[in-house]
Amino acid sequence: MKKRILYIDIIKQVEHKNAIVITGLRQVGKTTLMKQIFNDLKKPKIWFDLDNPLDQKFFEEEDYKLIFTRLCRETGVTDERIFVFIDEIQNFPEITKIVKYLIDHHSVKFFLTGSSNFYMKNLFPESLSGRKFLYKLEPLNFLEYLYFRDIIKPVEYPFPYDIKNIFNKIIDNFDYKKREPYYEDYCNYGGFPEVVITENFETKKLILKNIFSSFFEKDLRLLSDYKDSRELRDLILLLIPRIGSMLDVTKLASELRIDRVKTYAYLEFLQGIFFLKLIPKYSKSIDRTVAGGKKVYFADTGMLNILGNINDGQMLENTVINQLCHYGEVSFYNYRNSAEIDAVLDKSYGFEIKMNGTVHDLLKLEKVSQKLGLNKSYVISRKYIEKKGFIFPHMI
Repeated sequence: MKKRILYIDIIKQVEHKNAIVITGLRQVGKTTLMKQIFNDLKKPKIWFDLDNPLDQKFFEEEDYKLIFTRLCRETGVTDERIFVFIDEIQNFPEITKIVKYLIDHHSVKFFLTGSSNFYMKNLFPESLSGRKFLYKLEPLNFLEYLYFRDIIKPVEYPFPYDIKNIFNKIIDNFDYKKREPYYEDYCNYGGFPEVVITENFETKKLILKNIFSSFFEKDLRLLSDYKDSRELRDLILLLIPRIGSMLDVTKLASELRIDRVKTYAYLEFLQGIFFLKLIPKYSKSIDRTVAGGKKVYFADTGMLNILGNINDGQMLENTVINQLCHYGEVSFYNYRNSAEIDAVLDKSYGFEIKMNGTVHDLLKLEKVSQKLGLNKSYVISRKYIEKKGFIFPHMI
């Protein structure tokens, strides 16, 4: 199995005392990533899957010393450090106390996966502060997509992510045309690994429908306190035509026939379980705004496509925003609808996203970027333009 870029970041922390926690959407590859680490690690190790009641039973013990004794017996350890891998920890919330005890008293190294950041916030209380490294695994970005499709080799994409590699990368018209059909596929079907490596288009759609069904049944109904999931479903459908637009929460609440407070809570929940991205307005200070006034994007365009229809410009913008989010914090700039920047990366780089970028677009972008003090600005154009200041989504 091919390795994700995140593997490189995580493997550097194998010897550190902190627990490694991998979270993200369902079916995004968390378990596969952790199994790769497990298989490559030449240490005393043991694997648990908390979807399995028998594996849960291993930890159902009030005396945590006995749990450590069991780990030593199962791994054959006498005086070595034990490496414990636990999949789907959200199924057994009590595990956090055990993790804390075994880290503090026996230096056990933990690798953990869980499917929801929203739930993880409650699962990992302040008592574990300073004892964990939290990693978010996203759907494949386009360069990982090309690698998983055997179009490029690992050395041909940033390892790890570095936006400066994109600026320095040269792509000619031949390379552009070669990658164009793959980018079309990536826009339409997204970056879930199983979807990417599946050739048949109808099968891709079926997999995406199954992922959404699993997400809706487990994450929405089990990880939230919302008894009426129809409101969440209706909110998701209302957000589809609003891709790339600033949210008017009052209007959303009116259409759903619920209050604004509940609408805000739904939006924060959907972002917390990684289904949506709520992109804030650019600000040099720390952003303290809530969902209102933010732009909304779906975390995976394949999922978006099976739920509704949007135009080509919206699809491109959603895809590019997801790509840029791999490289850092993304915001947008809008000054009274008279001056805009589609994406500001790490408060340093400005990007305008266009189906057919023009020199006029670049000049406008550069003018606004200079006022904001951004280091560099580029037009991301779907159409190939061989001019300085233009880059292509195929490169990101």
